[in-house]
Amino acid sequence: MSGQHSDQLTVLPVDGLPEIKAGDDLAALIYAAARSGPGLRDGDIVVVTSKIVSKAEDRVIRGDRESAIDAETVRVVARRGPTRISQTRHGLVLAAAGVDESNTAPGSVVLLPVDPDGSAERLRKAIGERSGCRVGVIVTDTMGRPWRTGQTDTAIGAAGVVPIRDYRGQADTFGNVLEVTMAAVADEIASAADLVKQKTAHVPVAVVRGLASLVTDVAGPGAASLIRPADEDMFRLGAADVLAARRTVREFTAAPVSAQAVQRAIAAAVTAPAPHHSQPWRFAVLESEQARTTLLDDMLAAWRADLAGDGFTPEQIARRVRRGDVLRRAPLIIVPCLVADAAHTYPDDRRNAAERTMFVVSMGAAVENLLVALAVEGLGSCWVSSTLFCRDATANALGLPPEWEPMGAIGIGHPAAPAPQRPDRDPDEFTLRL
Repeated sequence: MSGQHSDQLTVLPVDGLPEIKAGDDLAALIYAAARSGPGLRDGDIVVVTSKIVSKAEDRVIRGDRESAIDAETVRVVARRGPTRISQTRHGLVLAAAGVDESNTAPGSVVLLPVDPDGSAERLRKAIGERSGCRVGVIVTDTMGRPWRTGQTDTAIGAAGVVPIRDYRGQADTFGNVLEVTMAAVADEIASAADLVKQKTAHVPVAVVRGLASLVTDVAGPGAASLIRPADEDMFRLGAADVLAARRTVREFTAAPVSAQAVQRAIAAAVTAPAPHHSQPWRFAVLESEQARTTLLDDMLAAWRADLAGDGFTPEQIARRVRRGDVLRRAPLIIVPCLVADAAHTYPDDRRNAAERTMFVVSMGAAVENLLVALAVEGLGSCWVSSTLFCRDATANALGLPPEWEPMGAIGIGHPAAPAPQRPDRDPDEFTLRL
């Protein structure tokens, strides 16, 4: 393909379509309406609102909208009040999982097509056969966009159309080689068609003319190719995903850990609540292999001595100390420490114990903040209680100030494999309502 456009780009509405019902021959209806209007030519792109595709494919259901959203959602990305931004099984991220109750009978809702690319391909073939023209088809749905007010139509299905124009490796007008530019032309076409399709005037189809160079003889990769892979998505974690992203990781790659990412995670950790307006959190960051080895060797000796003193056999000791191996596999270790010098002193043990607990709870909140922030940075972590059982050995190995109390250790690195699926937990099992 040359990549050159025609001199003139035209967007034409297709009027006269009837109300679409389940089982209607949508391609025949679109072709008949187009013949009475702009006609069809080789290289035209027919842009179709997904709602009429869904109606023809019997994707209209009677029932509660919220239940329909639940059924269509595979991941809630963000939530504010009753509004949900959801990921569908297609991989699309949009409000209400694409469930719509406008332009449909009261008490019913319209779902997205099961396979929008497949729907586009069937329309492409059928319209092409009736018209004798080589056409492309784009199926659209309306979406909002992060950081931008208002909605625009976006391609959720495409066939016979190049969905992405890749400019990488080409030079701009100043001779600079483009490195990342990929134009989402299917989305651009969908937005252009939306200028003449009117949701309140029953114009669900438009013909875009003048982009014949983007029309192909085969279905092509479809609009699915516009969905960014999860591992390339810098904004993958929506508000609803952040806490669940924190998983215990026990196997790490050898890739180095960004010091800046760790610093940002510590900055998040120290936003934790604390008693008496104190700042009781400290973090020993073991960046060097020597520091990690010294700590782990000294802790191992202390554990072995404790277990031997408890009467465990060498075999039993070997099994128990193996639990600490995860820290040896981590490229970086953080030892969170508690400094409780702001604690109040009372004349009775009960209140002193409560005071101590307040500071320990604050330390736990800081550690959780740290672990969640590491997950947001794409880093895996594993909190283990090891240093709690050998605080003196830890303090000596690291040369900690005397007031720093080690509160476990956190292994950090890039996960070697995806974490296993977390089992569902019913919050009611952990809740007492009074």
